[in-house]
Amino acid sequence: MAGRKVSRKSQGRRRRTLSRSSRAELQFPVSRVDRLLREGGYSQRLSSSAPVFMAAVLEYLTANVLELAGKEADNCRRKRISPEHVQRALDSNQQLQSLFQHGTEPQVKEMPKRKKQ
Repeated sequence: MAGRKVSRKSQGRRRRTLSRSSRAELQFPVSRVDRLLREGGYSQRLSSSAPVFMAAVLEYLTANVLELAGKEADNCRRKRISPEHVQRALDSNQQLQSLFQHGTEPQVKEMPKRKKQ
């Protein structure tokens, strides 16, 4: 019986597949960003590193906003971040305010007054 020869490479253990997010050490899903960029029709061609970079930028911005909102919640002596804390954090930071000034409407209707300490 003529059997297939098995090479040494195929005898060894297979490497576990790693997601692109874990390879880039990101929490945001690179594959989802890739799919959204392709379906969005932003360009005809898309580099393989573009969704990784975009996911990293989104993660960085989210971390900064949440850090500022957490400080804002701490100033109000709260343990949970509410939409008001996020809105205050965006309003107090000049760079984030200029980033979000066009195209985003605040979800918070009325801002509660801050207590003076």
